[in-house]
Amino acid sequence: MSKQALSPSEVTELVAGLNKLARNLWWTWDQEAQELFAELSPRGWQNLYHNAVAILHEVSDYELRVRLQEPDFADHVRHVLQDFRSYMADQKTWGRLNAAALQKNPVAYFSAEFGFHETLPIAAGGLGILAGDHAKSASDLDLGFVGISLFYREGYFQQAVDANNWQTEYYTQLNPRNLPLEPVLGPQGEPLVGSVEIGMTEVFFQAWRVNVGRVPVYLLDANRPENEQLFRDLTLRVYGGDSTTRIMQEILLGMGGVRLLRALGLEPSTFHMNEGHAAFLTFELIREKMAGGQKFTEALATTKAECVFTTHTPVEAGHDRFSPELMNYALQRFHTHARVTFAELLPLGRVNPANARESFCMTVLALKASRSANAVSELHGQVSREMWHCLYPDVPVNQVPIGHVTNGVHMLGWMKGTVRRYWRRKLSGNGKAPAPVGGEETRFWLAQPDKDWASEINSPAFWKKVEDTNFISDEELWALRYRLRRELLEFSRRRLLLQHQRLTQGDFIAFDHLLNPDALTIGFARRFATYKRAPLIFQQLENIVKLARDKQRPVQFIFAGKAHPRDDEGKRFIQHIIHLSKFSDLLGHLVFIENYDVHVARQMVSGCDVWLNNPRRPLEASGTSGMKAGPHGCLNLSILDGWWREGYDGTNGFAIGDDSHPLSVEEQDRLDGANLYRALTEQVIPCFFERDANGVPRAWLKKVRRAMSTLVPQYNTWRMVQEYTTKYYLTK
Repeated sequence: MSKQALSPSEVTELVAGLNKLARNLWWTWDQEAQELFAELSPRGWQNLYHNAVAILHEVSDYELRVRLQEPDFADHVRHVLQDFRSYMADQKTWGRLNAAALQKNPVAYFSAEFGFHETLPIAAGGLGILAGDHAKSASDLDLGFVGISLFYREGYFQQAVDANNWQTEYYTQLNPRNLPLEPVLGPQGEPLVGSVEIGMTEVFFQAWRVNVGRVPVYLLDANRPENEQLFRDLTLRVYGGDSTTRIMQEILLGMGGVRLLRALGLEPSTFHMNEGHAAFLTFELIREKMAGGQKFTEALATTKAECVFTTHTPVEAGHDRFSPELMNYALQRFHTHARVTFAELLPLGRVNPANARESFCMTVLALKASRSANAVSELHGQVSREMWHCLYPDVPVNQVPIGHVTNGVHMLGWMKGTVRRYWRRKLSGNGKAPAPVGGEETRFWLAQPDKDWASEINSPAFWKKVEDTNFISDEELWALRYRLRRELLEFSRRRLLLQHQRLTQGDFIAFDHLLNPDALTIGFARRFATYKRAPLIFQQLENIVKLARDKQRPVQFIFAGKAHPRDDEGKRFIQHIIHLSKFSDLLGHLVFIENYDVHVARQMVSGCDVWLNNPRRPLEASGTSGMKAGPHGCLNLSILDGWWREGYDGTNGFAIGDDSHPLSVEEQDRLDGANLYRALTEQVIPCFFERDANGVPRAWLKKVRRAMSTLVPQYNTWRMVQEYTTKYYLTK
């Protein structure tokens, strides 16, 4: 019996629900929601960066209303919207039970970048990705939390490689109309406008709200008609321009962010600075308190009680420093209005307060003006305490007040759709797929019960089950790994074909057979900062070629990543790797995928068998890309730096060398290159290709299971945000 057609009011209600859902990034970590938007326009979904808002603009209102008369599709929409409403309305959450005070006085989390999804490319790297994942888990936990950043209307650059294999950058305008954000409006429905003082100029800004589940993140935008072009362009590009641009951006972020919160009527209990870029917020808090009658020393003390700081880099160049002249210029009008002298302000950013010629360091300011500070892994904590011991000369190094909270990733956000569906079926109770909704052709599934999905997928008890072959057989796990590797290979072939659009038809056929679905597939994708040493594995090129071309035990490499536009050495690393992929005997066994972003990262961490990470220790503060490999069954092969030094236990992946490193850079590179090759040839390759009579690599899959059970429930932002809350947000 056919179902009765929907009434116009029912259709209107579903249309309104879809438009609301599209403007909440919850859909970026809900598989059924993504499949709903993809079903509306499969090609548009693929070509428009999987952007739900753009899809609803691609599909006319009339077409959408007609499609909703299809019973199965209407059922799909109803179920997704009900899941969304249930998620948003749930009151029995960790945050309400364990941090109820933050509902009224939230945490204000300031970060110069947020990486949420390929739809909104306003992050340059790991710092922004971590911030985005922090916000998503704050939403899942229902923590009182608000994010502050900048809206970069050209985002981070798009990458292309020219005929000389040299990275080139180009930029495209982001149109807010086609993005999952909405303008922040005043009481009369007009854009809410604030201002900050930069130099002798009043610079105006508006704001955009990004709904990240239950959590709002506000993006400040200086592209206002009242501003000169110089100031309008402060929010043009991520980390664009010189030191003058940088200090202006950071004034806008820190001071402007506080003023926006006040305009919104928010009174945060804690201001969390995610790296030093936002540290000028402390100046604004001091100004507020002095305007209320406090003396400078009292205002500093009460500001310090409100602030916490996370440092992310042991690399000296990663700490912003500004000359006294630039500080005097940029803060000239501010310090006059604030009734505070430079003699009081500038020492807060100096190691030696009495040295008037010392540059002003944003990290020093953040450390001096925060009640607590933390690094992002245990080893990074040790390095940070040594690095900043100069600020605390009267205490031993191990008592320098910098703790650590090891980073994590938002597990659901990083799971590829194939894997989300797989674990969803496992969580349904019996490991079998539940009945499909709306007929056999429908792609979405209903599991039991949906509201517990986020907590269960981060549960140690669930991942412990993975070690049981009765829960998942080796054959089933190996079949999943083959499917994911095949999906990565076909994704890579499509992307590589786009990179070589002038190929002839004959070349296309050859190109479509590039890479081997049976080969051990090693992935490397991240920022091409030189300390990450992308080409290290090719130190012994002849030996690597032999491994790659071994017909019995083939190995192949997939690389991706961007170098900073001003980092020519990083660009040379990219050029070298692409040259090897085209003009060496690694042709067909090594590829470089252009324009690395969240989507490329998700494809790679899911489809690779091994995730390679070989930074120059101890310069990797934490690293998070390898954490994303766990739920997909990809194993880490890494230097014992950052998070891997804590995560590796000898059974859940592979280590390059031991828990030490030479002081000499040259010796470290030589030794690490030798240790990498040794681990690859003596451990990784033999384990992967050791098969039983049924062709199953039992020892390899045992490591995969151990990686899942020991790493996934620990190295996630579900745990990380709870740790921040109990150790820092709720502790004065």
